Amino acid sequence: MKFMLMIYNDQALLDALPGGEFDSRMRHCLAHADDLRERGKLLDAQMLAAPAAAKSVRIRNGRQTTLDGPFAETKEMIAGFNVIEAESMDEAVRMAAEWPWAQTGCIEVRPIIDFDDVRAQVGGPGPPPSRPGWAVG
Repeated sequence: MKFMLMIYNDQALLDALPGGEFDSRMRHCLAHADDLRERGKLLDAQMLAAPAAAKSVRIRNGRQTTLDGPFAETKEMIAGFNVIEAESMDEAVRMAAEWPWAQTGCIEVRPIIDFDDVRAQVGGPGPPPSRPGWAVG
């Protein structure tokens, strides 16, 4: 099964870390990611820019609205994500707990639904030709 680990961080807790601690945690994070990738458990991992760099797009009644930043005010921001392969939700939760960011925020563990299964369920068209580095969904 594939799972997405959405990493949320509380900027105030990150700012309160002692000098050099963020870099130390990031080195741990990178080493942990390398280990999981070597074991075939980590499929993708990316950091996200700060919420101030984001745009929120909505279409209501045919009218598009684009706002700067995230729509909801929250203490924690989505800082990045990891896509993992795990045998069960329990294993995925154990893997999430190993990331240092669980100490300064939250890691949401969510199963990924296979897009080809959705296509079959709704009678959608067949998948587009495969292109390296390209995904739908």
